[in-house]
Formats: sequence, structure tokens, C-alpha cells
Amino acid sequence: MSVLLNPTAARLGIFGTSVSKSTGTLAATTISLFTIAGGAVAVTSIFGRVTTDITVANSYKLQANPTVGTTKDLVAATDIGTTDTLTGTLLGFDGVAASSIQQGPGAVPMLLRAIAVNTGVIESVSAGTDGVILWTVTYVPLELGATLVAA
Repeated sequence: MSVLLNPTAARLGIFGTSVSKSTGTLAATTISLFTIAGGAVAVTSIFGRVTTDITVANSYKLQANPTVGTTKDLVAATDIGTTDTLTGTLLGFDGVAASSIQQGPGAVPMLLRAIAVNTGVIESVSAGTDGVILWTVTYVPLELGATLVAA
């Protein structure tokens, strides 16, 4: 007897709910990517896919900006543009705030463990002025009613 596993159900069971958001054309600014409401969530994975080439020097990072409290880097600022980062390139990091963003056309690291993120926003911080990244996050609520949505 064969058992077929629905891939969507498997992903949901392992990683939780998936949400995606595009940065739009990167500018030298901070933008909100995801909003966390109703309590803390566990971010179980996060990765980016470049959808428009990044060709200008760009010190880039993601950070969690809570409604109350101090902003915390999710990954160290990393230059993702001096050497062109081409469309289709994946961006990932291991979840250690001091680590750099890793790039790969075929594979990148994912979080070593889930990251608890409090009510507030996950932000994209860019110093460069070209390129577009589509970020995808998976999460599970840590508190009753907690959600994460595209900002």
C-alpha cells in the first residue's frame, strides 16, 4: 500500500504558515516587510529570492523592530551588490545575528533554530538603490491569536 503525502501539508506541519513579501525596488531606506500582531511568533525559516539584479554596492540586513523595546538585527549587514547578485539568486542566513547573508544560485543555509519575534515588524534595511528581493517566511504562533502577515 502506498501513502501519498501532500507537500503543502508536510511543509505546514514542519515549518508552519508561509508568507511572502517583495521589497520593491531597493532604496537607501528601511521598509516594513512583515507585521507581527497579537503576540510573539516563532519564525521557523526565512529566505530571499532576487527577482531583479542587484548591481550597486549595498550593505543590507533584516531586523526585528518590536512595538515596545529595542530593534534587533536578525542578520549582520552584508554587501550584496558590489559583486552583482543576479536574478534567481537565493539569500539565506543561519539565524545567528552576527552571521552574514549567504548567497547561492542553487542553495543557501536556513535557520539553525526558530527565532522568537515579538509584536512589531520585520524590516528590510538597504543602503543600495537597485534590485528587488522576494522574502518568504514561515512561522508558528507562540501565543494564542499571534499572526505574521505581509506589511
